[in-house]
Amino acid sequence: MKASKNVYRKNFLLIISFLVLVSVTLVIALIVAYDLTSKNVESEFSSKKDDVLKATVSPYDIFFHNKIPEITYYNGMLDSASARKYVDSVFRDYSFVKRAVFYEILIGAPKADGGAKNKLGITPKAIYHYRPSHNKIIASKPYNAIDIDDFKHMADKLNDYIASYDTTRGPVQADVFRTFYDIKPGKISFLSIPRREDLKAYHELLKNRSLSLYPQQNMLTFSLDPYALKIKNTHPELYQNVTIVQIDYDPLDIDHTKIITDEVELPGAFLDYKLYFSSPRNYLTAETNRRFMPVAGIVLLIYTCLVVIGWLIYRNLNVNLKLFKLQYDFINNFTHEFKTPVSVIKIAGSNLKGDGELTERQRKHYGKILDEEADKLNELMNKLLSFTQLENKSINIKKDKINVEAFVKGYIDTFKIKYPDFNLSYHIKDVDFFYTDPVLLGSIFQNLIENAYKYSHPSHKELFIDITHEKRNILFSFRDRGIGIPKNELNNIFKKFYRLENQYNQNGSVGLGLAFCKELANFMDGDITVQSRVDQGSEFRVMLPYEN
Repeated sequence: MKASKNVYRKNFLLIISFLVLVSVTLVIALIVAYDLTSKNVESEFSSKKDDVLKATVSPYDIFFHNKIPEITYYNGMLDSASARKYVDSVFRDYSFVKRAVFYEILIGAPKADGGAKNKLGITPKAIYHYRPSHNKIIASKPYNAIDIDDFKHMADKLNDYIASYDTTRGPVQADVFRTFYDIKPGKISFLSIPRREDLKAYHELLKNRSLSLYPQQNMLTFSLDPYALKIKNTHPELYQNVTIVQIDYDPLDIDHTKIITDEVELPGAFLDYKLYFSSPRNYLTAETNRRFMPVAGIVLLIYTCLVVIGWLIYRNLNVNLKLFKLQYDFINNFTHEFKTPVSVIKIAGSNLKGDGELTERQRKHYGKILDEEADKLNELMNKLLSFTQLENKSINIKKDKINVEAFVKGYIDTFKIKYPDFNLSYHIKDVDFFYTDPVLLGSIFQNLIENAYKYSHPSHKELFIDITHEKRNILFSFRDRGIGIPKNELNNIFKKFYRLENQYNQNGSVGLGLAFCKELANFMDGDITVQSRVDQGSEFRVMLPYEN
């Protein structure tokens, strides 16, 4: 009954430990989730500005790609009245257009009196100015210098295009865009795109100077006001303020520890301006909290489920009583392995406390026996404990960077002191440093070196350790000249409590050494194999993942 209560208490503590671990994990999960949510909000502050830009400049894109090309539909036949009607529709639908200049253009043959070669005579017939809710103004000569500059620039582009026009291939879209559009800060000029037949006629006009005038072209120049763009803040949860400012706007009085800002350039004719985004950090904190609440709810739900599972485990602790009984059976089977050292200690103790006088040599002899048998008992207990920890996965791998040669030499020096008649040597190739758990690797070295000495003839106690680097692994080879292992026993030597029947394992061996090495190697994501021939020796090969 006492033992049963003891095991019950241990399992109860295990449940408590589980709940503590889950609670700590909950706190860590909440902290990590909040931190990730906060970083995600700040990341979106930088990335979602493109959505606001796209929504804000959408009317400009429609105006540029759809409305302006409508001029071409008139085939150069716009007059002041039809141009007024067209411009009124522009002012009505696109508030950022503040002014329009309409050009009626005449195209004639190159002048015969020394005119520039390959240059058509392109002249403005009339220029009209339009503003929202204003009557048109028909300009008379001399024309406004800015208007003339805009006209000359477009006329030169048209001349260059006609001079290089390939009548067999027709117009290329990229050339059309470069020729009939002119985009400047706050201004867009567009020349109606001639039909293919017109372009051929213009091209012929360069060669035949006898022709006089050709039907007119139309050109419009629109002046745009970026401040008239309507800002569409599609993410008000991220951006408290969105404004249009000049491209060089950079206020110096902003405290970036309290306010987060970002910016993005406007496209096309608004290139000298940008959208400027700003939000107080507590504004983003509120958004972080809003997004975090569902995540926190999920984490708490998972925590509740784990607590319920722990409670169910606690209710079923009686199952552990059966496990306890199995453990007792194991211990009862294991205790017979202690009989030999215990018996020897008992005999030595009886002789020491006997009535007969003992010589100094006898006392030392019995003391040595007691010390050796106590070491055997301690070794058995340590192996059993370590084996249990390995099977229960209660050992954590703690990797350190080790100097391979220093590590191996340390064990060799130790065993040379322990066994002066043991001939130990080693060779290392292509390996200097190695990340692993030195304690676990040391246990493998300890057991394999100890076995090499124990299961060798007195005249051939030799061991050679060879260490090489093979692809992604490191190979430790332990070759001895011992008694060897029969071929039919090779599949059994790594089993727990399995012992070969020979004259060398009658000293308290319980068959845990090699099984322990196998478990260690597997636990470290490696493996151990053996090759052996009777009376010629054995080679144990330990393969572990190599990390440098």
